[in-house]
Amino acid sequence: MTYAEFFAEVKARLMGADVSGIHEHLAFQFNIVGEAEGIFYVEVKDGKLFVEPYEYFDRDAVFTCKAETLRKIADKKLDPIMAVTLQKLKVDGNIEKALKLKEILAK
Repeated sequence: MTYAEFFAEVKARLMGADVSGIHEHLAFQFNIVGEAEGIFYVEVKDGKLFVEPYEYFDRDAVFTCKAETLRKIADKKLDPIMAVTLQKLKVDGNIEKALKLKEILAK
């Protein structure tokens, strides 16, 4: 799978999330390593979700993982906290805001 294919899949899945109840600004960068390697960001701003294939310099948190790991988290087959514990997901930045990712994926 290429980065472009993986990013298109992620964007399609996330754009269906209802973030209208999230009133704070959230900005996450995802560094995908291995197959489908690349960078993209997810931002919640003014109750709207944005997913773009770029670096986000003023981010709250950076998630680094393999495409397979992110897919398992999105499919609810792997809890993000367990992924960190198993060292399959690395999180840098504001941990409190990083935990909001679970809220976004649940919608």
